[in-house]
Amino acid sequence: MPRTAHPTDVFTAIAEPRRREVIAVLSNGKEYPVNEIVLRMKMAQPAVSKHLGALRRAGVVTVVKRGQHRMYRLNPEGLKPVHDWVKVFERYWTHQIDQIKERAERKALERLIRLDGDSNQRPGNGANRKKEK
Repeated sequence: MPRTAHPTDVFTAIAEPRRREVIAVLSNGKEYPVNEIVLRMKMAQPAVSKHLGALRRAGVVTVVKRGQHRMYRLNPEGLKPVHDWVKVFERYWTHQIDQIKERAERKALERLIRLDGDSNQRPGNGANRKKEK
């Protein structure tokens, strides 16, 4: 049965590319006022506020009021459902990464063997080299 989009669903919240950009801005763990996020994203303040609201409802960001400013911070625990879902597929990536690593190591070894073979066949190398004065 297909999932219905719900405003508090983290998958729905991060489906919007600009919201993922907001998450990237907040990913350093610091808290920022809206105007700082607006500057970093080069986006209009109402749009940034709208995205922050959606991320807040989904539990991905938290907000606290400090004086006249609302300070936003990433709530990494809000992204855990995404992590848990993606983790199921990790074995596919790990397998592919292992294959890539093996292939790269094999190619590097072949290249070293080729280079070593070439240097042993060149005149003037090794025992054939005359001492220069």
